[in-house]
Amino acid sequence: MPRASWAATPEASRGRLHVEPGGSARGPRDAFQRDRDRIIHSISFRRLRHKTQVFLAPDGDHFRVRLTHSIEVAQIGRTIARALRLNEDLTEALCLAHDIGHPPFGHAGEDALEAALADHGGFDHNGHTLRALTRLDSPYPLWPGLNLTWDTLEGLAKHNGPVVEPGWALAAVDAEMPLDLASHASLEAQVAALADDIAYDNHDIDDGLRAGLLTLDQLLAVPLIARGWDAVTARHPDVPPERLIGELIRSQIGAMVNDLIETTRAAVADARVETVDDVRAAGRTLGRFSETMREDERVLKRFMYANLYHHPSQLAAADAARTVVSGLFAAYRADPSLMPPEWRDRMPAEEPLRSRHIADFIAGMTDRYAIRRYQDIFGPVALPEGF
Repeated sequence: MPRASWAATPEASRGRLHVEPGGSARGPRDAFQRDRDRIIHSISFRRLRHKTQVFLAPDGDHFRVRLTHSIEVAQIGRTIARALRLNEDLTEALCLAHDIGHPPFGHAGEDALEAALADHGGFDHNGHTLRALTRLDSPYPLWPGLNLTWDTLEGLAKHNGPVVEPGWALAAVDAEMPLDLASHASLEAQVAALADDIAYDNHDIDDGLRAGLLTLDQLLAVPLIARGWDAVTARHPDVPPERLIGELIRSQIGAMVNDLIETTRAAVADARVETVDDVRAAGRTLGRFSETMREDERVLKRFMYANLYHHPSQLAAADAARTVVSGLFAAYRADPSLMPPEWRDRMPAEEPLRSRHIADFIAGMTDRYAIRRYQDIFGPVALPEGF
């Protein structure tokens, strides 16, 4: 099926910051395929296998982590992109890379780094994603970072919409390679953002039930889930409820994907866009849920915050995580010799570069590495069950 005229194309890409020698292309891949592959092969991506999704440093083999979540987002994103005739490779690259900037312990770790850098520009995981991909993860001999295309960097910067006040990390990338932060991103980026919502809205339910922090009775108070459960049990009246949870999750993902595809098609037709630049200039997000699904999703999110993300055991784990991250930051700031030589030897002398360098090191840590480093410095630490 040919791509839509408003899909991003590698032939029309604004290119890469650093010109690459013609002989460096390996295999018959276009620019967006190479971006995707560079992300998959990066150290930053591999580290996601030991970074928190919902449960911090889980000791169960079946819980999701940032890596498996990112793969699931990519699967959903490709499905939507194919149905909308968008560029699947760019969509997949954005889905796979969208969480690379998360520090250990997810949002709890991010909160600790934000507090530690309060006087030095702060910290946000989206800006750090761009920083990691353009500066910190540098496997190539002739340039820093992965040298991704403008289109991929733009999508990662703006997948949640225009950026009016970029933080220092994103502003630095934008100063080097302007990303038109005031406009909307491509539809591929908009789809990647919604694929992320669909994935964690539903897979976090699965993990919450598996962990025993959610019950089916609780979930049935959410209208979207109640309707889905009624449909699933009507199709399988003789199957025990515990065997139907997976079917509920799959059906709900399907309902959200179908709603998104139908609503986005209508929005694109209404906006009369013809090119990817028309999408960026549309003045509104074209990738969207219907109003009904958007409200259902808001209700679901409120339920998940109240009953899973802010569950007492999760709050206790988050407190422990903040202790680990803030303790490491303070220790390295007081005594840089505690850092590995490759980080210690490059420690800037002046602020804010000094504190940002420390944050770069900590943000790249996995959950378990951060715990080990904290124990090496401070000794045994009391961690909630599940670490």
